[in-house]
Amino acid sequence: MLHDKDRNVKYYQGIRAAVSRVKDRGQKALVLDIGTGTGLLSMMAVTAGADFCYAIEVFKPMADAAVKIVEENGFSDKIKVINKHSTAVTVGPEGDMPCRANILVTELFDTELIGEGALPSYEHAHRHLVEENCEAVPHRATVYAQLVESRRMWSWNKLFPIRVQTSLGEQIIVPPVDLERCPGAPSVCDIQLNQVSPAEFTVLSDVLPMFSVDFSKQVSSSAACHSRQFEPLASGRAQVVLSWWDIEMDPEGKIKCTMAPFWAHSDPEEMQWRDHWMQCVYFLPQEEPVVQGSACCLVAHHDDYCIWYSLQRTSPENNERVREMRPVCDCQAHLLWNRPRFGEINDQNRTDRYVQALKTVLKPDSVCLCVSDGSLMSMLAHHLGAEQVFTIESSAASHKLMRKIFKANHLEDKISIIEKRPESLTNEDLKGRKVSLLLGEPFFTTSLLPWHNLYFWYVRTTVDQHLGPGAVVMPQAASLHAVVVEFTDLWRIRSPCRDCEGFDMHIMDDMIKHALDFRESREAEPHPLWEYPCRSLSEPWQILAFDFQQLVPLQPLRAEGTVELQRPGQSHAAVLWMEYHLTPECMLSTGLLEPVDPEGGCCWNPHCKQAVYFFSPAPDPRVPLGGPQMVNYVVEFHPDTGDIAMEFRLEDTQLTTPGQ
Repeated sequence: MLHDKDRNVKYYQGIRAAVSRVKDRGQKALVLDIGTGTGLLSMMAVTAGADFCYAIEVFKPMADAAVKIVEENGFSDKIKVINKHSTAVTVGPEGDMPCRANILVTELFDTELIGEGALPSYEHAHRHLVEENCEAVPHRATVYAQLVESRRMWSWNKLFPIRVQTSLGEQIIVPPVDLERCPGAPSVCDIQLNQVSPAEFTVLSDVLPMFSVDFSKQVSSSAACHSRQFEPLASGRAQVVLSWWDIEMDPEGKIKCTMAPFWAHSDPEEMQWRDHWMQCVYFLPQEEPVVQGSACCLVAHHDDYCIWYSLQRTSPENNERVREMRPVCDCQAHLLWNRPRFGEINDQNRTDRYVQALKTVLKPDSVCLCVSDGSLMSMLAHHLGAEQVFTIESSAASHKLMRKIFKANHLEDKISIIEKRPESLTNEDLKGRKVSLLLGEPFFTTSLLPWHNLYFWYVRTTVDQHLGPGAVVMPQAASLHAVVVEFTDLWRIRSPCRDCEGFDMHIMDDMIKHALDFRESREAEPHPLWEYPCRSLSEPWQILAFDFQQLVPLQPLRAEGTVELQRPGQSHAAVLWMEYHLTPECMLSTGLLEPVDPEGGCCWNPHCKQAVYFFSPAPDPRVPLGGPQMVNYVVEFHPDTGDIAMEFRLEDTQLTTPGQ
């Protein structure tokens, strides 16, 4: 956020203007800064001429840092940092503030605008902490929406029919009726919408301003709805609402900060990259046909923390449906599968790869055991001719969902669900049969990093006693791969700030650096890299291999070596992913889907998060590049914990002379 130049400049401009308006009225400028963080906005206010500033910060480590930053920059006599939630702040002779403020400065927003509790905080502040009709920075926020049809984004929310080509013809796996009718998960899907190609959605409406919030007046956190009538620009299936917001820093609306994607931005060439504020994807409860030119009403609903949308056929002023309750999943699928998982299951090409691999290992007398959470692999095995199929579902949610899916496809008597953990599996659960084919995608809902799905190897080991002679395990093996990359923008989340609009932020940098000295913080982070463009500086390489035909070893697996970089650039991180070898001829990657192009361009699996190990210290793009570089690495798999420890160290290979 501190690297967000556009945000910082617009806030500074808005604060200067607000302080000037108060001073022009002959009043002292008393500022309340809610959620001060580093104290940046408070220091801007004092520099702009504010007489005093009360900076509220509930998170104690951040409040302590703000005190030091304020002191370092010479503002301790004008800024009081209050380590409380704003709703606990008191006003009066013995209170935290002697009187109410007449300027309200806040940055309480998330991608959805209101998801961090902005409305209740503003509501309380106007009632108890600021003067009536105070100056507010920002002055106003407006939420925008655009209705689209998008098979890709809709695949993040609904289960599509899945086609399975068998020797007896095509079989189709259909979703249960209650899954089709389910309104889905209540949480917003926040993404870098600029990374979604316009070819992947059809625009059905203009950009519609749905509602505004005036922060200079009393704000209400009560549930409300706002409708906008529009005529569809094209006929299609209304499925998805794309949404974003802008904030106007001044009453005239001349100082504006917008989250609009490039196609709705007034100046796409000057767009600011952000990861703290992105764009929103909302799913309508059901897809609905719309006809070009035939008027509809898009309705934005919100409570104190969430926004959701519905589509109405008529003007909704008197329509009781308008005040709908927040959507809640009642089909179990949205509780078990997140959005990328829905997309993964709906990927027909991916399904075809599994079918291709299964055909090479299945036999008419195969007894299959499937060990992935909420997976359709058991249905593929059945349709491809397995004699008997079992699936382990260790959670109640996955057990309930899979029973629904099997019933919808008339397979409730064909596939046996075992609701227990794999280590508790008994011979009776398998009806006295020995397993000849152990299947996994592998996928487990608790996995965050790519190698967490190596849990499959531990399951394979614990059920070994139930495998028959010559049993096949699929996938047969896995491998851990890496590549060194230069990020277009993601480097900003780890890069020191140093100076921010003329204010010294090295204390914040030091605090973060100290936090990153802990081992847990030096580990890789999961990121969906299809949203974060990068360029490969090295060739991809394999680090470790895992043989699922064998039991988990007792001794660690270790790899170390050196990789030379092939392309010039800022080496920001090593990216790691898993590749699963279903059979010797069939492989699935959770990382790179295609070879790196000659310029280093990367095509990442859109359904998976890759692991990003940031180099420390982070390269500074303001510092000129040195000579050739190489990366030394040590990676070790610890079978006793299932953890992978790693260290990547960036080194300059350019020879130095004495005195340099």
